Amino acid sequence: MRAYTPTAAACAALALAWAAAVPAAAGSGPSTAFTITDPRITESSGLATSHLHPGIYWTHNDSDDGPYLYAVDSATGKTVARVTMRGIHPRDVEAVSIGPDGDLYVGDIGDNLGGAWSEVWIYRFHEPATLRDQTVDATRFTVRYDAGPRNAEALMVQPQTGRVYIASKNQDGGGLYRGPAKLSAHGVNVFRKIADVPWVTDGAFSPDGSRLVLRGYFWAAEYRWSGGLPHKLTDLDVPMQPQGEGVTFTPDGRALMYSSEGRNSQVWRAPLSADELPDSVPTTPSYAAKGAGGTQGSRGTAAQESSTGGTGSAGSSGGLGGDRVLGFGVLALVGALGLGLRRAMRRRRA
Repeated sequence: MRAYTPTAAACAALALAWAAAVPAAAGSGPSTAFTITDPRITESSGLATSHLHPGIYWTHNDSDDGPYLYAVDSATGKTVARVTMRGIHPRDVEAVSIGPDGDLYVGDIGDNLGGAWSEVWIYRFHEPATLRDQTVDATRFTVRYDAGPRNAEALMVQPQTGRVYIASKNQDGGGLYRGPAKLSAHGVNVFRKIADVPWVTDGAFSPDGSRLVLRGYFWAAEYRWSGGLPHKLTDLDVPMQPQGEGVTFTPDGRALMYSSEGRNSQVWRAPLSADELPDSVPTTPSYAAKGAGGTQGSRGTAAQESSTGGTGSAGSSGGLGGDRVLGFGVLALVGALGLGLRRAMRRRRA
C-alpha cells in the first residue's frame, strides 16, 4: 500500500513521542543514519548492504510496485540506481539479501491471505557492477514449505555456505525454514522448519556468518549461528519506527541498520558492543565507528554450518531492555489493530 496504514500513522506519532521521552545517550544507542528521499519508495520492506559499492543499501517496496530494486546512497539518502528484473511479475516482495556469490536474492514470499498460496518465489541476479538504471535477467526459484503455505517477510542468505533461510510470520509466532543446500531453477525447492522464532518482519546474517539478527515491529534479537542452527544470545535495542520491516548489518559488522515503511522514512544505525559483535570483529575499545555505512570487515572463521542439521530451538525470548518497556503495551495494541485493518484491506483488494 502506498499510503500510511493505520499501523504506520499511529506508530509514527508514538515514535516522535518516544524520541522526546527516551533520548539516547550520545553514541550509545540507535540514531538516524539517513532518510530515504525517493518518492517512489513508500513501503521499504527489506534492506541489504551492497558488497560492491561502499555506503549503498538495496531496498524495495512491498506489494503494488513492480520488479524493482533501489540502490540508495547512505550519504545523501538519494536513489542512485533502479534495477528492473526482466519478465518478473512479483506478487508481494518482502525481503532482499546478498549471498557470498555476490548475487542479490529477492524474496517474493509475502502472503497477505495468511498462507493461501501454495508457492512463493525467490529471484536472483548478480549485483550490478555499475550503479545506473538498468534491466537485468533474474533466475526464478519456486519455493514450498514442508508443512504447507506460510506468510513470510524475512529471507536471509548465509554468507559462508550460500544457503537460503526464510522466517515466517504468524500472530502466535513463526518458524525459521532452511532451503536446499543449492537452489534449483527446475522444479520446487522445499524449505523445512528448523527452529521456532517470534513474529519476524526481517532478518540478516552478520558478514562473517557468526550472528543472525531477527526483527519485528517492536523488538530485535540476536542469535549465535552454530551447527546450522540459531542459539539465542540477547535482545537488542531497536528504534521505534512507523512500521519497521528492514534490517541489515553494516559492512564491518559493528552495527545494524533498521529501515521502515513510509514516505521519507528514516534508516537508523544501532551500534553493537561486547558479545553482540560478530566473532570476527575485534572488541578493542579504541575503535571509533565512522559514517553510516562503515567499512568492509573480514569474513572471519566461524564454524561452517551443518549440511544436514535438524529441528532446533531458537531459545526463549529474553526480557526487554528498560528503555523499551515504556510504551510497549500501547504500541503493541496500536500495531495489532492497525495490522488487522491492513490485512482486511488487502484481502478485499486481493
